[in-house]
Amino acid sequence: MADDIGAPAKGPGAWGQAVAAVALVAALGVGLWALGETSSSNSDLPPARCSGGEPEKAPGKAGKVPRGVSGAQLCEALNRTDLAELLGTPGETAKTAGGSDGSVKFAGGKEVFNPSARVEFGTYTVTLSATYDRFPVAGSAAFLGNGARQRTVLGRPAVVYSDRTISISFRLDGSDTDSGPGVPARALTVARDAKDSGGSFEVVLWRADGVVPDDAVLLRVAEKVLPTVPGWTADR
Repeated sequence: MADDIGAPAKGPGAWGQAVAAVALVAALGVGLWALGETSSSNSDLPPARCSGGEPEKAPGKAGKVPRGVSGAQLCEALNRTDLAELLGTPGETAKTAGGSDGSVKFAGGKEVFNPSARVEFGTYTVTLSATYDRFPVAGSAAFLGNGARQRTVLGRPAVVYSDRTISISFRLDGSDTDSGPGVPARALTVARDAKDSGGSFEVVLWRADGVVPDDAVLLRVAEKVLPTVPGWTADR
């Protein structure tokens, strides 16, 4: 018997400088949260509560890497009571919800804090992540394919682009692990501040049926969720 997991491919926080192998490891970290949860289509079950992602410090040498928002905090912001309504699927109940505190390592050994959260419904899966690098969002569409579009969201530089999840298949005993392309996803990356001085937040949506998510849904979720993330401040 094999399990299949849809995990999001790594976003563009480093704008093309991350190694593909690192991206796959990061995606695995998000996708495997589901293993510790009980999935069910029973709408009578209570909504999933956030779990995981609560370390005291960001990765790196003590005192060298400033702590940012945690995966647990991202999950609390994302797993809101009206999330299903924002997705256009009122009445659905979150099956799993979790946060993860990880990092991305670049060439040269530099490690960047990259916490993330994921909430899964029967129709949609939504992820929210933060990247504490020094790369601006403006101009990043050039690295993300022909369909990427620069725009302004919540008064900050942003980019909307297409991505694809990673399908991971494995037996319960851990043997015969395999991976391949999953379903299409839509992603929105927003600068952490109006000056676009580096770092970003990213919201990604994909559907279980493989239909490409509507950008209007993606933007609606982002515009409600991002201002509630700890550390987000209204730009004057």
